[in-house]
Amino acid sequence: MTKIRFRKTDVDGFSVFYREAGSADAPTILLLHGFPSSSHMFRDLVPLLADRYHVVAPDLPGFGQSDMPSRDNFTYSFERIADIIERFTEVIGLERFALYVFDYGAPTGFRLAIRNPDRVTAIISQNGNAYVEGLSEAWSPIRAYWEDASAGNREALRALLKPETTYWQYTLGVPDVATVSPDGYSLDDHYLARPGADEVQLDLFGDYKTNVALYPQFQEYFRDHKPPFLAVWGRNDPFFLPAGAEAFKRDIPDARIRLLDAGHFALETHASEIAAEIRSFLG
Repeated sequence: MTKIRFRKTDVDGFSVFYREAGSADAPTILLLHGFPSSSHMFRDLVPLLADRYHVVAPDLPGFGQSDMPSRDNFTYSFERIADIIERFTEVIGLERFALYVFDYGAPTGFRLAIRNPDRVTAIISQNGNAYVEGLSEAWSPIRAYWEDASAGNREALRALLKPETTYWQYTLGVPDVATVSPDGYSLDDHYLARPGADEVQLDLFGDYKTNVALYPQFQEYFRDHKPPFLAVWGRNDPFFLPAGAEAFKRDIPDARIRLLDAGHFALETHASEIAAEIRSFLG
């Protein structure tokens, strides 16, 4: 039976929570979650990989059980999140690792890769985008905020933080909604309801434009280093289109692309299929 260890570690005064399983001597997979989730989203995947791999899944800064400091004392940006996760890998002694990136975890992980390409052994992207053609029309309200950071445009984005929107993210494009456990979206709503969490998430919506600006650098990294790459994607994702998965082959011709009949949170319904793809890919 797989034992998952739940830990916290100090990263230069910042507490990072993480899940860990498998032998520390095995090849490492670093799992990076997205919005509005936490490492809890990997609860089904970790046991399916830990017999063969050392699996580490941190909560990003401001998410889950990791610290969420005041915005007066911390700048919520993807660059800053990547800084902390990079240091986190150093603090716990991860020298080389495969990346599993989803949603917000993608621009975080791709930043780590372009900074230290020799540390990244492979990349698995599950609805983790790096191409403009992967962005759907659902991004329009957020794009409006990028172009005009007015109070009105910021206020309009609060609709994305409501419980009904979280439920929509989890269930849209899922053929059988009864297969989606309420545990994931209920926990996400709990974290989103914490005092100050709304402003943190609005800051990150605004800062996401820096990720799009880095797409050319991410793509240059793909072309130059051609890491072994698997895109395993929920084809019915309302935010990140299948074209974003297919686009990786433009820069990494040998990339594997697997489209599943799933939504944004594909792990909620297809954890066993995704685990099988990863085991085949990394094996």
